[in-house]
Amino acid sequence: MKVLKDILYKVSLTSTIGDMERRVSGIVFDSRKVEERSAFVAVPGTQVDGHEFISTALEKGATVIVCERLPEVIQEGITYVQVVNSAKALGIMASNFFDNPSEKIKVVAVTGTNGKTTTVTLLHQLFVVMGYSTGLLSTVENKINSEVIPATHTTPDAVSVQALLRKMVDSGCTHCFMEASSHAIVQERIAGLKLAGAVFTNITHDHLDYHGTFDEYIKAKKKLFDELPKDAFALVNGDDKRGSVMLQNCKATHQTFALKTSADFKAKILSNTLEGLELDIHGKQIWFRMIGAFNAYNLLGVLGVAVLLGEDEDEVLQTLSGIRGAKGRFDRISIGGITAIVDYAHTPDALDNVLKTINGVRTGNEQLITVVGCGGNRDKTKRPVMAKIAVTESNKAIFTSDNPRFEEPMDILRDMQAGVSPSDVRKTLTIEDRREAIKTAVMLSRKGDIILIAGKGHEDYQEIKGVKHHFDDAEVVSEILEQLTNT
Repeated sequence: MKVLKDILYKVSLTSTIGDMERRVSGIVFDSRKVEERSAFVAVPGTQVDGHEFISTALEKGATVIVCERLPEVIQEGITYVQVVNSAKALGIMASNFFDNPSEKIKVVAVTGTNGKTTTVTLLHQLFVVMGYSTGLLSTVENKINSEVIPATHTTPDAVSVQALLRKMVDSGCTHCFMEASSHAIVQERIAGLKLAGAVFTNITHDHLDYHGTFDEYIKAKKKLFDELPKDAFALVNGDDKRGSVMLQNCKATHQTFALKTSADFKAKILSNTLEGLELDIHGKQIWFRMIGAFNAYNLLGVLGVAVLLGEDEDEVLQTLSGIRGAKGRFDRISIGGITAIVDYAHTPDALDNVLKTINGVRTGNEQLITVVGCGGNRDKTKRPVMAKIAVTESNKAIFTSDNPRFEEPMDILRDMQAGVSPSDVRKTLTIEDRREAIKTAVMLSRKGDIILIAGKGHEDYQEIKGVKHHFDDAEVVSEILEQLTNT
C-alpha cells in the first residue's frame, strides 16, 4: 500500500478532489483488473477510452480515479485526480509505486524499425556471459536472469514495465536491455523510466497504419531521444540519414556507429558467408556466428552500448564472437543438403536485407525460394512492396498467409500480387495454407538450394479471427525436410 500523494510525485496535475493521503493497493488502467482500493487511471486509447469505464472501476472497488476529464458525477468518498496526460501519468505513477526501480538499475532502450530484438538479445547474452545479473524486455521474451517471462508486446504496458524492473532489482540485476517500439514511445509506456542510454538502429517503412505518415513515425522514434537526461548516452546508426535527426535537441552524450561513414564505433566487413561474418573493428579482425551486413550493424550497436557502460572493448569483442543471435532472426536449418532460413523479416527493408544477404553468399548454382506473407489489420501499403522484393531477389516466391488476424487471407494475398509485374508472375505461386506453402517450397528444392521463410521468425502461432493457433516455421520446415530425407 502506498500513499497517493507520493505516487503522484512528478505527475502534471490539473485539479484534485478528495483525500490525497489515501493509501492505494495498486495502479490499474484496465477496469477488469481493478481490486479493492486500486487507483484506476483512465487512459484514452486508439480503440477504447478508459474514461468510459470509470463507473465500472468504482463498482469493483477503486477508491482513486486519475483522469484527463472529470466525470459528470463526483462520488463521495472517492479521490479524483485530473491530470494533463493520463498515459504519461500512468508511467510515472507506476514508477513511484514500485519505488522507481530504473534509478537502481542501468536501463538501455533500443528503438528502430529493424534490429531491436537482435540488439537487446545480444546485449543480454553478452552481459550474462560477462558475469552480470541482467534483465531483458523484448519481442521474443522477457527475462530476469535465466527466468523466462513470456512476452505479449514488443514493449509491455507501463505498469508491467515497472513491475518487471522492480523484480529485476529485487533479483540483483544491474542492467536491463529493452526494446522501445514506436507505439510504446507514443503511448507513453516508457514514461517514468530513467534511462542510462538509448540506441537507434535504423528507420524504414513500417507502422504507417498506426502513425499515419512517415514523418510521424520518425517523430515517435525521436521522442525517445528528446527525453533522455544529460547523464545518459544516445547511440545512433551514422549510416542512416535519420540518425542525425534523432540527435537534434538531444541532451545526452552523442555517439555513432557505422560501416560506411566515420563513427565512434566503426567496422569493415572482411567476409560474409552462411557460416558467419568476419569484421575488422578498430584494427581487430573478429569472426562472429552471425551473418549479413545488417547483423554487422547490430554487433556494432552492442559493442557501443557495452563500451559506453564501462566495459573493456577487447573483452566485449572476444565474448561477442561466441554468441548467437535472437531466435527467429536468420535461423539456419540444414537437413538433407537443403538450407532453410527462418527470419522475422516483416517489413520491406528487413526482407530486402535478408534476401540480399543470402544472395551475397550464394555460389549462383543454387535456387533461392522465398515463402512470405503479410500480417492482417496492419499497414497495407507495404504488401505489394514486399511481394515485389521477394520476386525480384528470389528464383521463386511463394505468397502465403502470415497472421491474417481479422482479414481474409486471400484479400491480403491479392494486395501482395498487385506488386508483381506481368513478366514476373511466372516466378510466383500463391498458396494460402502456410504449411502447404512451406511444403511446396521444400518439394521444389534440390540439394544445395536455399529456402527463406520470412515474416514470423520466433512466433510459434498464427493469429486467425482472434484465435492463436500453434504454428512454428522452424518446427514445420524441419519436420518436412526430415520426412523428405527419410523417404
